[in-house]
Amino acid sequence: MILPPLPAWNDAAEAAALAHLDQLTKPPGSLGRLEALGAWLSGVTGSFPAATPDRARLYTFAADHGVTAEGVSPYPSAVTVQMVHNFLAGGAAVNAFARHYGVELVVVDVGVADPLAGAATSESAELIRAKVRPGTGNMARELAMSRAEAEAAVQVGIDCARAAASQGIRLLGAGEMGIGNTTAAAACLSAVAGMPAKLTAGRGTGVDDAGLKRKIATIDQAIALHRPDRDDAIGILSAVGGLEIAAIAGLCLGGAATGVPVFLDGFISTAGGMLANVLQPGAARWFQISHKSAENAHWAMSRMLGREPLYDLDMRLGEGVGAVMGMDAARLSLFVMAKMATFASAGVSGKAEE
Repeated sequence: MILPPLPAWNDAAEAAALAHLDQLTKPPGSLGRLEALGAWLSGVTGSFPAATPDRARLYTFAADHGVTAEGVSPYPSAVTVQMVHNFLAGGAAVNAFARHYGVELVVVDVGVADPLAGAATSESAELIRAKVRPGTGNMARELAMSRAEAEAAVQVGIDCARAAASQGIRLLGAGEMGIGNTTAAAACLSAVAGMPAKLTAGRGTGVDDAGLKRKIATIDQAIALHRPDRDDAIGILSAVGGLEIAAIAGLCLGGAATGVPVFLDGFISTAGGMLANVLQPGAARWFQISHKSAENAHWAMSRMLGREPLYDLDMRLGEGVGAVMGMDAARLSLFVMAKMATFASAGVSGKAEE
C-alpha cells in the first residue's frame, strides 16, 4: 500500500517554544513534562506560538475478534456491539470524559460482527460505518485477516485523520472497543519484540489465572503457527492483529502526514502506534501515549516508541478515556505558554547570572 509521507519536523519551532518557556515567570523546567509537551506541539504543527486547538476529536474504533473462541476473555464477544450502542446512546465512560473535556467522539465500525442495525449518528457520538470484515478470524487456528483486509483497515484510519484535518480538527485521539483485543495487542507485541506471551499477555478485562494461562498459550500458538516477520507490520496485523488496531495505526500515520498530533490511549491503542512506527520508522515522533496502562507489558511498547506515558492512574478501560485526558493536557500546555507573563513583561527578576 502507498503510505502518506511523513512531513519534516520543525526543529526551529520546537526550539523557539523551549526558549520561550524559559522566559516565563517560573523556575526553568518547573512545570516538568507539561513544558516538553507544549514545545513538542510546536514541532508537530510547525508553528510557534502554536494556537490552542479549538476542536479535538477522539476516534474510537470498534471490531470483534475470533480469538475469543479460545476463552481468552471473561466477557462474551456480544459485548462489543452492546458497548457500541452504549457509546452512541451516551452512557459509557468515554462519553462522560469526552463531554467533560469538550472532545468530539466518533465511533468507527471497522469490524463489528453484528451489522449494527438501527445504530446511527446521535448527539452523543457520530457513527462511521467502515466495516472491512465482520471481525477477525481465530488467530490460533487461521490468519486473523488477509493482507488486503489489513491494508484496508489501516486505510480507514488514514482516511479518518485526513477527514479530521480537512474539518479543522487539530488534536486527534485514538480509542478502541473489541472483546479479545488485549490478546491481539499482546500478540502484536510478541511479534514485533520477539517476546514470549508470558511477558506480553496480561489480565485484560479481568481473566482469572486459568484464563491467563489460556491467553498465553493461545498467543504462543498463534505466533508459532504464523511466524510473522517483525519488520512486516501488515503481515503481523494479518496474522495476529485486530481491525481496530490496524485502523489506529492508520490514524497515527494520517495524523502525522497532516501535522495533527495523535494521542494514544492505553495498551491496545499503543499497539496500533507501535505498528505505525514499524510501517513508517520515525512516525512515533508525531504521537504521544496518554497514560500508562495497567497491562504489564505496556512499558515495552512505550520503550520501543521512545514515549513516556503522560499519566499513571492505574487505568485499563480502553475506549479512549486516557486519550481524552492527553488531549486536554496538550491544550493546557499551550494555554499556559500563551497566557503566562515573561520575566520581562511582568517586571520580575529572572535567574541571577553566575
